[in-house]
Order: sequence, then C-alpha cells, then structure tokens
Amino acid sequence: MAKNETPSYEQAREELTEVVRRLETGGLTLEQSIELWERGEKLAAICEEWLQGARVKLAAAMARRAEPGPQDDDAPF
Repeated sequence: MAKNETPSYEQAREELTEVVRRLETGGLTLEQSIELWERGEKLAAICEEWLQGARVKLAAAMARRAEPGPQDDDAPF
C-alpha cells in the first residue's frame, strides 16, 4: 500500500489489532511504544471514518426504502 493511500476498513482493523498485540506484549522502548500508540490512534480514526460512512449509507438506504413509491406494490423486496 502506498504511503498516502488510505487502507480499507479490514486492513486498518487488522493492523490495529497487531499494534494492540505488540503493545500488550511489552518489551518495547518508550519511543517504540509511543510510535505504535500514535499509529494505533491513526488506525482507529480510519476505522471510525469507514464506520461512519457505512452508517450514513445505511441510513440513506433505509430512508429510501421507507419512502412510498412504486416499490410498495406488495413485492417482498
């Protein structure tokens, strides 16, 4: 992945899991721990952005489904 490329939700979550595992394992210098913590914060923000985007899309889809229209002709879908 390119340096400026935003990872997918799954990639960010997986890397965040690894960051947490490494921090919990210990044995790192203070500098390494801080660097990992900062990376974890960035990954958590990326995950939150993906989740917020998904919430917006879901709300829009639910709103469209709730609107009366031609799809309300007793069709199950």
